[in-house]
Amino acid sequence: MKKQYFLFLFLLSTFAISQVKIDSISINKDSVKQLPEEGIYSAKDIARIDSLILENQLQSVFMDEIKEYYISNTDTTDVSEIPLDIALLKERLVLINETTPFHLAYNPALEKIIKSYLKTRRKYYPNFMSRAAYYFPMIEKYLDQYDIPLEMKYLALVESALKPKAKSRVGATGLWQFMYPTGKQYNLKVSSYVDERQDPIKSTIAACNYLNDLYKIFGDWDLALAAYNSGPGNVSKAIRRSGGYKNYWNIRPFLPRETADYVPAFYATMYLFTYAQEHKLTGSSPKIHFFETDTILVKKTVSFDQITEQTGIPTAMLELLNPEYKLDIIPFVKNRNYTLRIPTKLVHNFLKNEEALYVLVDSDLAKREQPLPQYFEMDKRIRYRVINGDYLGKIAYKYGVRVSDIKRWNGLKNNNLRIGQRLSIYPKRLRVPKTSDTLTTSNASKGKPIIYIVKKGDSLWTIAKKFKKVTVNQIKEWNNIWSVKSIQPGKKLKIFKS
Repeated sequence: MKKQYFLFLFLLSTFAISQVKIDSISINKDSVKQLPEEGIYSAKDIARIDSLILENQLQSVFMDEIKEYYISNTDTTDVSEIPLDIALLKERLVLINETTPFHLAYNPALEKIIKSYLKTRRKYYPNFMSRAAYYFPMIEKYLDQYDIPLEMKYLALVESALKPKAKSRVGATGLWQFMYPTGKQYNLKVSSYVDERQDPIKSTIAACNYLNDLYKIFGDWDLALAAYNSGPGNVSKAIRRSGGYKNYWNIRPFLPRETADYVPAFYATMYLFTYAQEHKLTGSSPKIHFFETDTILVKKTVSFDQITEQTGIPTAMLELLNPEYKLDIIPFVKNRNYTLRIPTKLVHNFLKNEEALYVLVDSDLAKREQPLPQYFEMDKRIRYRVINGDYLGKIAYKYGVRVSDIKRWNGLKNNNLRIGQRLSIYPKRLRVPKTSDTLTTSNASKGKPIIYIVKKGDSLWTIAKKFKKVTVNQIKEWNNIWSVKSIQPGKKLKIFKS
């Protein structure tokens, strides 16, 4: 018991302390006083506990599938017409319960959620199941390796709809929705180029370690699941308030409202995936399966555009298989070993063109007047020198921080800055500079340009191929493009014929 207690205190002190708003947890001071002598936690302690998305849990505005996916306990949707044999449902839940350490048992609340999903959420399942066909085999591999129930794979679906680039309003990111401090605690690094919270494998390993830590505290996977959502402090409070019960359904009335909705969403998802065929839920096959891919260690900083131009691998495929690269650029950094994931069947083609690819990289670098963004870890301090035209809001936007952060780090009492002043900044991201910031290229001698409107599925490489003697680099230069992420359908591009 003492070992669990000390581990709990360790988690209290380390998990994303700065990310949680005290008043968002609604501490009941009277209930805190009732905690036993062995495990007293102050209101301040409870308020500091990290939750991966505690501040606005279940308001996952990063995608339609999730922001409308959860069914609240207070939902008034009429589901009486949904054909669901209750006796059969009970029988199926018993069968699932026999094969899993989760306590999956029938109750009216779960029945209602399942019916509501079948009525109003059915449209999301084809996409869910298609992504699951790609990600679940990989996730199961690591869940098994870390001795975690394989059913925990559904947590990634409930958290992010299995979108590795999913990001919530408060910054929770990736398949497993890690906040920055929690990701850092579990060795997920974030830099100007890479966000390892978006790396499917690295984030899954981090989630396994986090879930194992929660299980060591509670000794129950249902409660570990609830703690993943609301933080271990809230689960501990709920246990005490319930009179010492440790069954999720018994402590559910004492959990934050969001968690009360969250765990049943997980149970309902587990049920519907298990009996998808019986409920006529189907998904299309993914473009590629995870086991059909392989990784290659890059030897120089290389962009997706350059890889596409030299090897013909579509940029969209590179983005799908390598979601951790924020700028569609794979940096070469000593001791980091960043890799490129591509279809296994194309590995030979890549290796055949690898030398020519690096020649292209060197050639592009020699032509470029503007340097690539500097690589830096997001938790490292930089010293910024104020230049003419700077103001706190502009600097804060550039580095993905708040004005209040800059003032606090530098002891500023007002917003006044002076040219030449040095500021300490702990950046969270680097705004990609526009080519026009430093690159001056005259197109006057090239004549009147053709205006090309970007279509769905276009990439710089496919657009360049539509015009004779036009390169990806030229399109970038003519249109002040730095990142291919700015190539969206409807965007107008200037193309100059030679």
